[in-house]
Amino acid sequence: MARKLRVEYAGAIYHVMNRGDRREEIFKDDPDRERFLVTLGEVCVKTGWQIHALCLMPNHFHLVVETPQGNLVAGMKWLLGTYTARFNRRHKLFGHLFSGRYKALIVDGSGTGYLKTVCDYVHLNPARARLLTPEHPLTAYCWSSWPDYLKSPGKRPAWLRVDRLLGEYKIPQDSAAGRRVLAQALEARRQAEAGADYKLIRRGWCLGEESFRNALLAQMTERIGAEHYGTERLETTEAKAERILREELKSRRWKESDLLKRAKGDLGKVKIAARLREETLVTVKWIATRLGMGTAGYVNNRLYRWRKGTLA
Repeated sequence: MARKLRVEYAGAIYHVMNRGDRREEIFKDDPDRERFLVTLGEVCVKTGWQIHALCLMPNHFHLVVETPQGNLVAGMKWLLGTYTARFNRRHKLFGHLFSGRYKALIVDGSGTGYLKTVCDYVHLNPARARLLTPEHPLTAYCWSSWPDYLKSPGKRPAWLRVDRLLGEYKIPQDSAAGRRVLAQALEARRQAEAGADYKLIRRGWCLGEESFRNALLAQMTERIGAEHYGTERLETTEAKAERILREELKSRRWKESDLLKRAKGDLGKVKIAARLREETLVTVKWIATRLGMGTAGYVNNRLYRWRKGTLA
């Protein structure tokens, strides 16, 4: 049976969830959780993602992610692959960490309450799983974005976007008073949770108004085939890389032809390659070809030495 097509478009919002292989733990300790959040921050820089909610559980994670550039698939491939490699390296393991394909529920973010529903679902997850006793507030679970929502803006991660959820709670300003109202509202929702129906979040593919669902179905009918989405993702990724390259050439007063005239190990080229790796999803092979740096293996070697400070 063919896999269901991922629907991607600029500004799409998803509830993403993935479990450990055979439901095993994907976080063995707090350093693993911290490493996942660092990796998430890196992919947000690369893709432009905005996170509306997250929760790290022992054997799975939840994200509510907005993709301004319509690049969920490429970003998730990098996030899951990179975290798996880091997890395996740290624990001297190998093989799969996650179980099959991640779930991605498309969420109507038009202000009709569906974003609030799915963010509440994510933030209440520790209470539903009984990782918190009734006496402990939701902020006691530190591996969720909820404690960050209640902090002042300067103390939050750069990738966390809170304004849309505040808006759906009818809180006009991100102030101390507004955040108190927000905290009280979710705690009240927690107390009223008994019997809440989350079937559409857990098993559906779309959460929103009928018009939103119909628009997505029409889009899927028009855009059948993974090749179409693959081309869109490639163009978006490469367009960002080309923009960065133009900025770097201008700042160095280089011409396009200088990329081929200069030695493949030129320090300036290495620095451009490092920025491309940090801020985009283009492959090392693409960087090697575009910058005239030989092979992907050579680029990786130069980047490793530059990060270690052994490259003059």
